[in-house]
Amino acid sequence: MKLERPANHVMYIDLNSCFATIEQQARPLLRNRPVAVTNRISPNSCIITASYEAKARGVKVGQRRIEALHLCPDLVFVEAEPSKYIFVHRQLRRIMSDYSPSFTMKSIDEGLIDLAQAPPKWRNAPPAEIAHDLKRRLRAEIGNWMRCNIGVASNRFLAKLAGELHKPDGYDEITAANQRQIFAGLKLTDLPGINLRMQARLNAVGIFTPLNLLDAEESTLVKLVCHSIDGQKWYRRLRGIEVDDYLSDIQTIGRQYVLESRRLDKRALEARIMHLAEDVGYRLRSKRLFARGVLVWAYDYDGQLFRRRSLSKTAFHTDQDILRHARELFADFPAPLQIIGITLYRIQTAPNAQLSLEQPRLDAETALCQAADTINLRFGNRRIHFAASCGTDHVKTKIPFGSTRYLDRSIT
Repeated sequence: MKLERPANHVMYIDLNSCFATIEQQARPLLRNRPVAVTNRISPNSCIITASYEAKARGVKVGQRRIEALHLCPDLVFVEAEPSKYIFVHRQLRRIMSDYSPSFTMKSIDEGLIDLAQAPPKWRNAPPAEIAHDLKRRLRAEIGNWMRCNIGVASNRFLAKLAGELHKPDGYDEITAANQRQIFAGLKLTDLPGINLRMQARLNAVGIFTPLNLLDAEESTLVKLVCHSIDGQKWYRRLRGIEVDDYLSDIQTIGRQYVLESRRLDKRALEARIMHLAEDVGYRLRSKRLFARGVLVWAYDYDGQLFRRRSLSKTAFHTDQDILRHARELFADFPAPLQIIGITLYRIQTAPNAQLSLEQPRLDAETALCQAADTINLRFGNRRIHFAASCGTDHVKTKIPFGSTRYLDRSIT
């Protein structure tokens, strides 16, 4: 049976080098200079975004400050300011919503517009005209240094691929007529979702190029490559059929922090653990969820990983409960530590039905957390927090690249 390819109606928008470009927009003296954004300025900090000028000099996301300086001695480091990036994210949402009521933010700097649901003015316009207008508004309403890539296709996968073809500030459309020509100039790993491991599995069955993949039989992808229905999804995805329009459940909620010194004493370390517990607790409650498990982990300065976990019989969502678990689990880790992290798992949507003997204490702690959340949302982050976590405001909340699920409420 031949699959009918839908008309091109999915538009993918990706802000170019988002955080670095926003810093260059906010600080004109940084324009045309190599810029790297880190969560804080320290020798062990990692680059979370690099400007195109820095990328041209070999600077990459994930590099440590000292490594990047070897490649680019005049690299300008900027400490991240989440409030700026959230502001731009919300402005982008506002602009996108004017083209269609059906749009989705896939991350803080990328989104999708369903043009099939657009009002007649835009539904009947050529996609290139819409893209040109969106780029114009981005520069006029956010800043003249802002740039974005835009891709159009009949599904999310191909629209994202189109949006990655010509960076920065590019526009491309993938159609049934030009898809083979575009695929001929790409490698397998240029396709979104194909990493080196997936490439090896494809190579094992004689698929070495995107065109080989496009021409592969559905049964080959199902039975020999994916060994599951995922093979059918790949077959349909490559032919412009939408298979990625779904929301995934939250499986874990976590936070990590690179400690600023080897010489932190026990009290200072615990203050930072408290800060992380407050952060993941707020994120959990902001989605009206509960957890049963706490995983803590850390790296020492030799790169050795330590992990411990605790699984509770009853679900919890208060900072106090998270901290009780985390304190106990961290107690056995050796010092000094370089990176620490807390991850909540066994996420569920409701508390346990059976009441606990400690219910009065649990109810009081829940009420306290709810009151603190209300105050922090109204007057700003960390207006109310553990007294022992004072002095840790530099442990800033990281801005998530891969999700916007916490940006619907203020976490700055």
